[in-house]
Amino acid sequence: MRVGITILPEARWADMEPQWRAAEELGFDHAWTYDHLVWGGLPDSPWFGTTPTLTAAALVTSTIRLGTFVTSPNFRHPVTFARDVLALDDISGGRFICGMGRGGDLDSELLGESLSVRERTDRFGEFARLLDRVLTEDHVTYDGRFFSAHDARNLPGCVQQPRVPFIIAANAPKGMRLAAELGDGWVTYGKPTENEDDWWSGLRESSERMSEALAVAGRDGTTFERHLNADGSRGSVYESVDRFEDAVGRAREAGFTDLITHWPRSDKPYAATIDVLETVAAQVLPRIN
Repeated sequence: MRVGITILPEARWADMEPQWRAAEELGFDHAWTYDHLVWGGLPDSPWFGTTPTLTAAALVTSTIRLGTFVTSPNFRHPVTFARDVLALDDISGGRFICGMGRGGDLDSELLGESLSVRERTDRFGEFARLLDRVLTEDHVTYDGRFFSAHDARNLPGCVQQPRVPFIIAANAPKGMRLAAELGDGWVTYGKPTENEDDWWSGLRESSERMSEALAVAGRDGTTFERHLNADGSRGSVYESVDRFEDAVGRAREAGFTDLITHWPRSDKPYAATIDVLETVAAQVLPRIN
């Protein structure tokens, strides 16, 4: 089981740099940051751009994988974003992971658009497929419903070949089929439930549906990454060491390969103490990797 840590881009870099360094030093496998203009969980919080944040993180780390959690077409275009992807992959020495999804409601509304959930889902499928083409082909021309490209170039190409990994966020069948078709992995936070046991039961069912989607797509599920947002709306797994270990065990039983957690904050969301995280890193991570 691999474990990642998410560091929200809510403070100035001078305050956040030690956390990114610590994420690598503590032994986490991957580190993420949210790719939003505004996040619904902290709508009044300070917020910084994802691409410069990950660029800075790449320069103060050397081994940990770095990812977007998650990029969306709410304010990204595949052609322009491809240039950011090439730069992040290059600067990090091939450590960048492109987490992507349909995107949040606030970001969708912020630029004045008015699309239904179905339209946003369709747009995301077009975004992911065009981004895949622009990162793997040169001279791409495309005219779609939501995006266009006219002789888009991809030089010099990604450090990771044929392109950076795509980890696709999905809970519904259409998104899971897209992940099976195009993704190197899948990430989910599960569906809201009234109790924790039902949440885990739903995750096991989702993992089984992901296996079915991979089989239909003719994909080898043994190399396909399955990421679980272990915190979600349930609170931080770093509330206690026992809570973290319970999450690892249940996630493994449900077929997940990776947990994505969040750096503890002083208040909600993801309220917890750094002491528990450090204990987990010292005592638990070496045993489960």
